[in-house]
Amino acid sequence: MRVISWSCECCLYLTPSAVLVLTLSKLVVCPASGSLERRPEWKDFILMADSKPLFSLDGDPVAAEALLRDVFGIVVDEVIRKGTSASEKVCEWKEPEELKRLLDLELRSQGEAPEQILARCRAVIRYSVKTCHPHFFNQLFSGLDPHSLAGRVITESLNTSQYTYEIAPVFVLMEEEVLKKLRALVGWSSGDGVFCPGGSISNMYAMNLARYQRYPDCKQRGLRGLPPLALFTSKECHYSIKKGAAFLGLGTDSVWIVKTDERGKMMPEDLERQISLAEAEGSVPFLVSATSGTTVLGAFDPLEAIADVCQRHGLWLHVDAAWGGSVLLSQTHRHLLDGIQRADSVAWNPHKLLAAGLQCSALLLRDTSNLLRRCHGSQASYLFQQDKFYDVALDTGDKVVQCGRRVDCLKLWLMWKAQGGQGLERRVDRAFALAWYLVEELKKREGFELVIEPEFVNVCFWFVPPSLRGKQENPDYSERLAKVAPVLKERMVKEGSMMIGYQPHGTRGNFFRMVVANPALTRADMDFLLNELERLGQDL
Repeated sequence: MRVISWSCECCLYLTPSAVLVLTLSKLVVCPASGSLERRPEWKDFILMADSKPLFSLDGDPVAAEALLRDVFGIVVDEVIRKGTSASEKVCEWKEPEELKRLLDLELRSQGEAPEQILARCRAVIRYSVKTCHPHFFNQLFSGLDPHSLAGRVITESLNTSQYTYEIAPVFVLMEEEVLKKLRALVGWSSGDGVFCPGGSISNMYAMNLARYQRYPDCKQRGLRGLPPLALFTSKECHYSIKKGAAFLGLGTDSVWIVKTDERGKMMPEDLERQISLAEAEGSVPFLVSATSGTTVLGAFDPLEAIADVCQRHGLWLHVDAAWGGSVLLSQTHRHLLDGIQRADSVAWNPHKLLAAGLQCSALLLRDTSNLLRRCHGSQASYLFQQDKFYDVALDTGDKVVQCGRRVDCLKLWLMWKAQGGQGLERRVDRAFALAWYLVEELKKREGFELVIEPEFVNVCFWFVPPSLRGKQENPDYSERLAKVAPVLKERMVKEGSMMIGYQPHGTRGNFFRMVVANPALTRADMDFLLNELERLGQDL
């Protein structure tokens, strides 16, 4: 063993004066510099702990704090203040190639100065869509709740994983309390649940749990131990139902589509018929997925009647209330979900109508037999040791398919603490009131036509431009009308004035789907929507 000077900075990231104790080893070619160097061994890296990192804030708390204060200042100015102002743009549209150039997305070997990093933060915000803007109506989520945002900041700063009590004691207890509250609103005094990475995953979990409950051997034996299975959902269901069937190996052919009425609600009599047809073909029915708040029309399936069918046939009833679940907070409107207490599982996304912030998605179960853990658990001994010094039932990570799981309960808990249940109820009721105001104003104006009278906060309508008014009898009317929404969408996005979604639906051509969800919306925003569509479409 001898002492030599190591000069290959590109490999070790040490200062040129670093002196290391090296053992004799083979000579190697440095992949970065191409020079002939000795191959270092593990002992050679010990002194790296004392070397100063390059282009990094590691070990410099003053600089790190200064950077974060600057970034938080940018967020407050550019996202919270400007992003929620009706006088600012919803988005600053750029074509993909231009946006790539403006953002300078390439990742390089050398780091950048703090000033450049701050400039990049500003650019990211500038060219991103401001979903907190009062004229962002594009999705089922919008708005910005400050308490929820505070919870998200704390969550990201603590950077823990929600799988064991030992590393997430606060959040393990908090998650259970929040889930308990949500279950109580459903109508259950006991049960289970977990926060999932989105409503689609909640729906998939429900499908997997229903299958496991009926055929517990499938966890070990897989699909070879199963007969052909059948699940039932309406034609208005979320697309995650078919995706889930494919992902779980059931196949999309196992999904039987039930007819809906003219309002988009599942027809219980056709559910009975589909079950009989599936059984006649040799399939075994195991689950019905009803929807409370369909994506486009905002329809609520008749849960009591569907629950009766499930009870007669011994089927698991899952309710996808990802969109409509928050209506349970409203004493005025919760009748839309009558019968939900009879479900076996419920998916509910508070990040939508309650504006809890992405993502906040709960799967709720009536089950009290520890079905989640039995279905998904694998008892990994390096995480879920059974001889810990505390109650290991608090280690909830074995309930889920994931290992690492982000904390999604704090944002909702903190918002609920600040608003109270009454405040959240007012938020829901106000959304309904504004949706009704929009409908009444829409009916007063020439050139606007409702697709259907809404029962929720989805307001679906056509804008009929001047050139098509009074021409409903023309053979090409529907075809020409279907082209209007895409043109107006392009114009509004490129101007940055607002964003609103559109889609075809069955035999109906493209129409707009207005979503009233942002808790900061006012009647003035509803008026702006109508005025802006008139302005953008006046020459069509």
